[in-house]
Amino acid sequence: MEQRIISTLRDCPARLVPTGDPINIPGGTFVTLTQNLGGTYTVIMNGNMARVDGTDADALGLESETLEFAPPADGQVDMDQVHQALASVYDPEIPVNIVDLGLIYRCELHNDSEVHIDMTLTAPGCGMGPVLVQDVESRVGSVPFVTSVDVELVFDPPWSRDMMSEEAQLELGLF
Repeated sequence: MEQRIISTLRDCPARLVPTGDPINIPGGTFVTLTQNLGGTYTVIMNGNMARVDGTDADALGLESETLEFAPPADGQVDMDQVHQALASVYDPEIPVNIVDLGLIYRCELHNDSEVHIDMTLTAPGCGMGPVLVQDVESRVGSVPFVTSVDVELVFDPPWSRDMMSEEAQLELGLF
């Protein structure tokens, strides 16, 4: 995505990257939009990187993207839809989704409607971890017939770039 400068249309809550600390971007502030993927936005404000949730897209003059799935006719959770939901979550610093980054270690369906996920982060101390977990819970929770989403952050084995898909490595120039 090409970076562009925009002015916020109203006060906008955001999270500093990589600490995850909440901030407020005042209305009328010029920011540089650096990433618009998966319905979330990464901006630079006063030299600081921040992530804006898709629910606040209007503050950036953008339309919110919604993730919608057709309910399967059999009334069962479609694991392909669960994987699509996971692939719609992006790291705010890296233009690659968390599946292709290799952050999802396990994704299982229990009791026909409960999704259990083990995921990791690119760095154990990443303050954006809770934000990414919340994104995963929300997105996977939007899949028809999912009644609960349990996400556990794990750090064994430690993440390395070897866990990334070949496509992600190519995208980032690491292959």
